[in-house]
Amino acid sequence: MADTFNYRIDHHGSLVRPAALTAARERAARDGDTGPLRAAELAAVEEAVAFQRKLRSTVVTDGDFPREDFRSAVLDNVSGFRRTGRETGGLAGWVAESPPKADGPLLADWATRLGELTQIAPKASLPSPAHLAATCFDPALTGSGGPASARELGEALAEIVRAEIELLISRGVRLVQLNNPLLLGHTAREPGAVGALTFEDALAVEALALPRSERPEGVRIAVCPGWAAPAEVDRARAERLYAQIPADRWVLPYDQGTGAELDLLRAVPEDRDVCLGAVDATVPETEEIDAVMVRIDAAAEVKDLEDMALAPSRGFEDVAGRPLLSAEEQRRKLIQVETLARYCWGNEF
Repeated sequence: MADTFNYRIDHHGSLVRPAALTAARERAARDGDTGPLRAAELAAVEEAVAFQRKLRSTVVTDGDFPREDFRSAVLDNVSGFRRTGRETGGLAGWVAESPPKADGPLLADWATRLGELTQIAPKASLPSPAHLAATCFDPALTGSGGPASARELGEALAEIVRAEIELLISRGVRLVQLNNPLLLGHTAREPGAVGALTFEDALAVEALALPRSERPEGVRIAVCPGWAAPAEVDRARAERLYAQIPADRWVLPYDQGTGAELDLLRAVPEDRDVCLGAVDATVPETEEIDAVMVRIDAAAEVKDLEDMALAPSRGFEDVAGRPLLSAEEQRRKLIQVETLARYCWGNEF
């Protein structure tokens, strides 16, 4: 697409929390005083913006520093959800016990702050409504005020997310990313556990969340359908995924060099951008540049390089207090993405 170059050097949004912020969050949980935590969040976000500027990223996020995990923008600001006290897949369990209702902006206030701190394009990441519906619907609650179905829950959440995307764009956000770690599971030849939504319902819910109006110049909406490719891809299902969700950009795993990763890329329509998660965000060792470039060259044989961007394979701390790497290892990975981008496109950013 014509303006892909604006966001060649991308990342998923979450960054390793600084020690001072982690300590402030622990004190707030212990003492119940959130004032110092708010101040610590503001200071940490300002430092994160400066960090991203130095790395010459083409997008800037708040690092997810004000949130507990990648879903919290919704779960903290939408009524109707309750913690279960259990964990699933490393995430705190939540259930929808009544129809969801937004209590105010989800991310827009933080996005405004980003715009005040830098001229680099602000990026915001949101959990997708289909992911929340697939993981928070409890059929046992349907008779006591809960949503009647996972599809109904997803559609209600999609309306909330769509309104937030429109608000974010009005506040100056240029790139919005929806995250659904379950979607790629639906594209497997043998789908595994994919939550309470069928593939058809997941596609319909995600599509409902994306604004249908023409995007303002320079605005892109991305979908990350998962952080790892399935062992084998069902090409027809992958094509349905891309065709039915009108995203501008697909953020795909591309760090393992598997045939399935390339199959996911082959199925992307020509008129969609792709951001390749070409650097593994889960291991501290930096990859050999030449080895990654071999993978990128293979991608360029099936997709125009001008319609691509690069990023780490996933967020570095999608759950607060559980970083995948150290801050220094994260810095090296982000530098590597910037270096790879210049190998691909020179200095055209």
